[in-house]
Amino acid sequence: MTERKPPGVSFESFVDKQIREAAERGEFSKLAGFGKPLDDDTAPYDELWWIKGKMHREGASVLPPSLALRKEAEDAVEAIGRAVSESQVRRILGEINTKIAAALARPPAGPPLNLKPFDVEETLARWRAERADT
Repeated sequence: MTERKPPGVSFESFVDKQIREAAERGEFSKLAGFGKPLDDDTAPYDELWWIKGKMHREGASVLPPSLALRKEAEDAVEAIGRAVSESQVRRILGEINTKIAAALARPPAGPPLNLKPFDVEETLARWRAERADT
Protein backbone atom coordinates (compact mmCIF):
# COMPACT_ATOMS: atom_id res chain seq x y z
CA MET A 1 0.00 0.00 0.00
CA THR A 2 2.05 2.91 -1.27
CA GLU A 3 -0.82 5.08 -2.43
CA ARG A 4 -1.54 8.18 -0.35
CA LYS A 5 -4.99 9.22 0.71
CA PRO A 6 -6.22 11.94 -1.62
CA PRO A 7 -7.25 15.22 0.01
CA GLY A 8 -10.96 15.61 0.65
CA VAL A 9 -11.64 11.87 0.86
CA SER A 10 -12.48 10.45 4.27
CA PHE A 11 -9.99 7.99 5.65
CA GLU A 12 -12.60 5.27 6.06
CA SER A 13 -13.81 5.40 2.46
CA PHE A 14 -10.20 5.46 1.21
CA VAL A 15 -9.33 2.31 3.19
CA ASP A 16 -12.61 0.60 2.26
CA LYS A 17 -11.86 1.22 -1.42
CA GLN A 18 -8.39 -0.31 -1.11
CA ILE A 19 -9.77 -3.36 0.69
CA ARG A 20 -12.50 -3.83 -1.93
CA GLU A 21 -9.99 -3.56 -4.80
CA ALA A 22 -7.60 -6.02 -3.13
CA ALA A 23 -10.45 -8.48 -2.60
CA GLU A 24 -11.47 -8.14 -6.27
CA ARG A 25 -7.87 -8.91 -7.29
CA GLY A 26 -7.96 -12.01 -5.07
CA GLU A 27 -5.21 -10.79 -2.76
CA PHE A 28 -6.91 -12.18 0.36
CA SER A 29 -7.36 -15.69 -1.04
CA LYS A 30 -3.56 -16.09 -1.16
CA LEU A 31 -3.11 -15.56 2.58
CA ALA A 32 -1.95 -18.38 4.84
CA GLY A 33 -4.91 -19.86 6.67
CA PHE A 34 -7.45 -18.78 4.04
CA GLY A 35 -10.64 -20.81 4.49
CA LYS A 36 -9.57 -22.16 7.87
CA PRO A 37 -11.39 -21.36 11.13
CA LEU A 38 -9.95 -18.68 13.37
CA ASP A 39 -8.29 -19.62 16.64
CA ASP A 40 -10.40 -19.67 19.79
CA ASP A 41 -10.68 -16.09 21.00
CA THR A 42 -12.32 -16.97 24.34
CA ALA A 43 -9.00 -18.03 25.89
CA PRO A 44 -7.43 -15.53 28.28
CA TYR A 45 -4.86 -13.21 26.72
CA ASP A 46 -1.27 -14.45 26.91
CA GLU A 47 1.35 -11.88 26.00
CA LEU A 48 3.85 -14.65 25.18
CA TRP A 49 1.50 -16.40 22.73
CA TRP A 50 3.80 -15.93 19.76
CA ILE A 51 6.88 -17.26 21.62
CA LYS A 52 4.96 -20.33 22.77
CA GLY A 53 3.63 -20.87 19.24
CA LYS A 54 7.10 -20.64 17.71
CA MET A 55 8.56 -23.01 20.28
CA HIS A 56 5.74 -25.49 19.60
CA ARG A 57 6.26 -25.30 15.82
CA GLU A 58 10.01 -25.84 16.23
CA GLY A 59 9.68 -28.57 18.83
CA ALA A 60 11.71 -26.65 21.41
CA SER A 61 11.49 -27.68 25.05
CA VAL A 62 11.84 -25.57 28.15
CA LEU A 63 12.13 -28.51 30.52
CA PRO A 64 15.32 -28.96 32.52
CA PRO A 65 17.38 -31.87 31.18
CA SER A 66 16.42 -34.19 34.05
CA LEU A 67 12.69 -33.62 33.52
CA ALA A 68 13.07 -33.99 29.76
CA LEU A 69 14.76 -37.36 30.33
CA ARG A 70 11.97 -38.44 32.69
CA LYS A 71 9.47 -37.57 29.96
CA GLU A 72 11.56 -39.48 27.44
CA ALA A 73 11.52 -42.51 29.78
CA GLU A 74 7.71 -42.30 30.01
CA ASP A 75 7.53 -42.10 26.21
CA ALA A 76 9.80 -45.16 25.99
CA VAL A 77 7.44 -47.14 28.24
CA GLU A 78 4.52 -46.17 25.97
CA ALA A 79 6.54 -47.12 22.88
CA ILE A 80 7.28 -50.51 24.42
CA GLY A 81 3.56 -51.05 24.82
CA ARG A 82 3.12 -50.48 21.07
CA ALA A 83 6.20 -52.52 20.05
CA VAL A 84 5.56 -55.51 17.80
CA SER A 85 8.80 -57.45 18.30
CA GLU A 86 11.36 -58.21 20.98
CA SER A 87 14.09 -56.59 18.90
CA GLN A 88 12.07 -53.37 18.83
CA VAL A 89 11.66 -53.49 22.64
CA ARG A 90 15.40 -54.12 23.05
CA ARG A 91 16.22 -51.18 20.75
CA ILE A 92 13.90 -48.81 22.68
CA LEU A 93 15.33 -49.94 26.02
CA GLY A 94 18.90 -49.71 24.74
CA GLU A 95 18.42 -46.10 23.62
CA ILE A 96 16.77 -44.90 26.84
CA ASN A 97 19.17 -46.87 29.08
CA THR A 98 22.14 -45.24 27.32
CA LYS A 99 20.71 -41.80 28.03
CA ILE A 100 19.87 -42.66 31.64
CA ALA A 101 23.37 -44.09 32.24
CA ALA A 102 24.95 -40.92 30.81
CA ALA A 103 22.76 -38.75 33.04
CA LEU A 104 23.62 -40.81 36.11
CA ALA A 105 27.35 -40.55 35.36
CA ARG A 106 27.07 -36.78 34.99
CA PRO A 107 23.97 -35.53 36.83
CA PRO A 108 22.10 -32.97 34.72
CA ALA A 109 21.05 -29.57 35.96
CA GLY A 110 17.62 -29.24 37.50
CA PRO A 111 15.66 -31.50 39.82
CA PRO A 112 16.98 -34.95 40.73
CA LEU A 113 16.69 -37.51 37.95
CA ASN A 114 15.09 -40.26 40.09
CA LEU A 115 15.56 -42.81 37.31
CA LYS A 116 17.55 -45.98 36.97
CA PRO A 117 18.19 -47.99 33.82
CA PHE A 118 15.38 -50.35 32.83
CA ASP A 119 15.96 -54.07 33.41
CA VAL A 120 15.74 -55.33 29.84
CA GLU A 121 14.91 -58.96 30.66
CA GLU A 122 12.29 -58.02 33.26
CA THR A 123 10.67 -55.54 30.88
CA LEU A 124 10.69 -58.11 28.09
CA ALA A 125 9.04 -60.69 30.40
CA ARG A 126 6.25 -58.19 31.18
CA TRP A 127 5.95 -57.35 27.48
CA ARG A 128 5.64 -61.05 26.58
CA ALA A 129 3.03 -61.58 29.31
CA GLU A 130 0.92 -58.67 28.02
CA ARG A 131 1.08 -60.13 24.49
CA ALA A 132 0.08 -63.60 25.76
CA ASP A 133 -3.10 -62.16 27.37
CA THR A 134 -4.39 -60.72 24.09
